Amino acid sequence: MKTILNVIWLVLSGFWLFLAYLAAGLLLCITIIGIPFGIAAFRIGVYALWPFGYTTVERRDAGAPSFLGNVLWLVLAGWWLAIGHIVTGLVLCLTIIGIPFGIANFKLIPVSLFPLGREIVPSDQPFTTR
Repeated sequence: MKTILNVIWLVLSGFWLFLAYLAAGLLLCITIIGIPFGIAAFRIGVYALWPFGYTTVERRDAGAPSFLGNVLWLVLAGWWLAIGHIVTGLVLCLTIIGIPFGIANFKLIPVSLFPLGREIVPSDQPFTTR
């Protein structure tokens, strides 16, 4: 079932969201300071491309640098990506078939705002350590 949902997601909004994260990652990787943020954007972009069957969990070893990075990310790219998820989610919720995909977009908002210190794991094992 998750494969069917992912394929429909890819056609409706996943590809465009992936391109937005790719653009944000490329812009952030221009400077040396922005490379960790660009890598986070690429990681979340892949998650936005194929979200069903995966979830995000907080990393236990993330500390103050992750918090400071999230604040910087929020200012540089987080708001714009979150607005993209909100708009896409609202448009998808206009139809009955699109409601699960709109909810998936809303699920991506917290990770688009604060991506550092989070890990993307399969849904069936969110609490296992890697």
